[in-house]
Parts: sequence; structure tokens; C-alpha cells
Amino acid sequence: MNRPLLGALCAVMTGMALTACSNTSGMSGDGSVLRVASNSSEKISLDAAVAAFEKANPGIDVQTTYADTDPYLSTLRTQLSAGTGPDVFYAFPGNGNAGSIQVLAPAGYLADLSSRSWTANIPDSVKTVTQVDGKQYVLPVTFTGIGAVYNKKALQEVGVSEPTTWSQVLDLCDKAKAEGGYAFALGNQTPWVTQLIDYALVATLVHGEGSTFDADLAAGRATFAGSGWHKAMEQYLEMNERGCFSKDPLGTPVETALKQVGQGEAVAAVQVLATAGQIKDAAPEGTEFGMFPLPATDDAQETRMPGAVGASYAANAKAANAEAAGKFLDFLAQPQNTNDYAAKSNSAPAIPNDAFAPDPAFKALLEHQKAGRTVPFMDQLWPNPKVQQAHLSGVQDLFSGESEPRDVLAEMDEAYKND
Repeated sequence: MNRPLLGALCAVMTGMALTACSNTSGMSGDGSVLRVASNSSEKISLDAAVAAFEKANPGIDVQTTYADTDPYLSTLRTQLSAGTGPDVFYAFPGNGNAGSIQVLAPAGYLADLSSRSWTANIPDSVKTVTQVDGKQYVLPVTFTGIGAVYNKKALQEVGVSEPTTWSQVLDLCDKAKAEGGYAFALGNQTPWVTQLIDYALVATLVHGEGSTFDADLAAGRATFAGSGWHKAMEQYLEMNERGCFSKDPLGTPVETALKQVGQGEAVAAVQVLATAGQIKDAAPEGTEFGMFPLPATDDAQETRMPGAVGASYAANAKAANAEAAGKFLDFLAQPQNTNDYAAKSNSAPAIPNDAFAPDPAFKALLEHQKAGRTVPFMDQLWPNPKVQQAHLSGVQDLFSGESEPRDVLAEMDEAYKND
């Protein structure tokens, strides 16, 4: 089977299961196999990195598997528990879900990478979410953000500019609807997508300049219910009632939502920037894209955006091919390879270097990072995965009319306390 067709089949199947998609048509000469698993949003970047690695290491056959976040997490944990996990795999920085390093490392699933030479170049701010008890457990590859990835032609046809205030966001919704389209594609059938608009809004409403919310929450001096999280959820629902979103968000998977932006049926999608590659794949040749932070107030200077360590790769503590796993991580950590990966995922390298040239269409993330106007992804600092699960299911309940913001936030507060 040729590689383009194999890649297409893998892309179709990633939403259903963690599907094996080897980058090579057969075994390498000495039979050395390295198994690598990752989130489907990383496919474009990782495929290119694997191709370069195999070229530099012809004796190693890399077999890659991809899945959307939810099936990826469940399959990964099952495999690690059974001792059949991949040699290298995508792991989430910080805490907050079942695949995060603060959950996996104490269980003994991650190899200690502290002795690798590249660890000396990791910034302290990155170490806080990629280390556990002072030990380095992942290679942080990208610094990414959550923003509105938009189709420039579609925005032009609506007749507005990038919104910089909340009022302008609602105006975009009204004008896109008047033109027979939608301002934002939203695939809330896919659970992890439900959190993104909340994250984009609370970056400003909760984590603005001088915020001590995370520390206050940890110390019991603050709650989700008593914070700007409530306003964020109300605004999320206001967008839905205003007709900002494509039809039937709860019945729309993320793959469909991304295609809607690529094909111009919707102007934008509030997404992790790594998905921009998937949006581009669905677009006619020559389509141009951009990104803007989602404003939450009518003061543009207040706008913050979620920006944090994105793609990170760990080595299995019980890897079948530990030597090749280390070699692959060392290869990916080289500045040129990190830069290539970051460029293909519309992000920046997590380990900075002077050679990186960002895509001008996505410069807003780097501008906000440089100005100190990014905040970590919220779940990376939560004490357990239960908080995120309460949030994900809670947003789906909001959209089905089964809950109100105060109910969801009360559940999140309860989950936070039950560490």
C-alpha cells in the first residue's frame, strides 16, 4: 500500500481507535523497530520528523500510531498497564488528564530523561510542567496556544477585520450569519474540544495581569464558581444563542469542524494551533489562514491567550527498544528538527533557539508570549484529571440544556478538592 493512501486511511480511522500507521512499507534491514504513538493533531509534524529520522538512521524502522485525544488516552493507559505500550509516546505536560506526566511518572511508566544532553537547554518555566520531583520525564518540543484559526477569504467575505474586543466577536457572529455562514465551527461531540473556548475566555477573565487565582485555588481561598469562570461560561452560551457556532455543535465531531473552516463554511475555529495543519489539508490550494486571540472584554489591552508547552514526548520505562527511543528523542531535540516540527504545527519551539522563523500568519502567539500575555493551559496546573473531566462533560451538559454554569462549576470545585 502506498504511503499517501495509508496516511489517508489512518486519518479517517484516528477518531475511532489507536490505529497502526507505519511510515515504512516493510521491516528495516536489521529488523530494528521503534514504535511511536501520538495525538492525531501531531500527525503532519511527526510524520515529517519520522521521515527525517529514518533517513538519518536507515537501520531503524519507525512505526507510528495516531488517535484523537480521548481514544488515545484510554488506549495508551491500557497498553502501559499491560506492558505493551509504545517505545516513545506523546505525553501531556503538567497534570490534568490521564496522560499527563504527573499521573504517569509516579506510576512508573516514564523513563527518566534527566541525563540527556538537551535537558540543560530547557527554560525553567518549561521545566515546571515537564519535570516531576526534579526529574525530566519528557522532551518538550513545541510552545503552542489556543486561538481562533481563521480562513482569510471567509473573513474577508463577511466584511470584518480580526476582532479585538468582545463586542466585535459578536458583530462577526451576526455578519457571518447574515451571509448564510457561521463565525465559528465547533465540534463539541468530541469531548476535549468543549474546553477550548472556556480556556480562551478565562485567560483574560480569570488570569489577567496580577492574577493569583491558581495559588488562591490551591490554598482554598478561591473557587471556580466564585470566579470569572462563571462569566466565561455565560459568554460561551451567549455565543451559542447568538448563532456564532455552526449547526448542532453536540452532533459535530472535531474533524468535521476543522473541514468547515478549511472549506470556508465557517470563518474560524477556536483551537489548539497544531490543528491548523488539518484545517489547511481540508482547504482548496492557495487558501490562506491566520489566527487571533479570542477577546473576552471590550478592552483589547486586557486580552490574554492560553499559551503553554504543547507537543511533548516521553520514553516508555519498559520500552522494547530503549536505545532507539533515546536516539529518536535526541534527534527530535536538535534545534533544526525541533524548528521543523514547530513550523509544521504552527507553534514555536519549547526549547528556544535563534534559528526559528515563525509563520507570520500565527505571529500573535509569539507576540503575546514575548509581552508576557500568555497563561498556561488551565488543566496543566489542576491537581487531578477529575477536574478536567467534570469540565468536559459539564460543557456538553450546558449545550444540551441539562446544566447551568453554576452546576458545572460546583462539580469542578468538588473534583478539585478530591485530589
